[in-house]
Amino acid sequence: MVEYSTHLDAVFHALADPTRRAMLGHLAERELTIGELATPFHMSFAGASKHVRVLENAGLVTRTIRGRTHLCRLEAARLAEANAWLRRYERFWSAKLDSLEALLRAEDEAKAKQVKKQVQKQVKE
Repeated sequence: MVEYSTHLDAVFHALADPTRRAMLGHLAERELTIGELATPFHMSFAGASKHVRVLENAGLVTRTIRGRTHLCRLEAARLAEANAWLRRYERFWSAKLDSLEALLRAEDEAKAKQVKKQVQKQVKE
């Protein structure tokens, strides 16, 4: 359980940064070099490499070095683990959202009745 928790901690730490989340999105399309990952963010190779290192430590990315080229590939298994962990709490979110929906519908119905009464009152006058 501790190892599982450590993996999740690393995954959520890596996902906490918007640049790393965007990098994962790009890697979902295809393998990219560090330079290709850096380009949309106007950052240096070193800066992008630091982000990739965090993603690697979380098990979200693997890096293959071919000569001077560093190719990165998405490893989605850890994302699946994080998704499974989040799904355990989905029933709580769903219940809260269902309650909110019922409350908002009741509020809308009450407002509609109030408007209807006002219109009927104006018609009678």
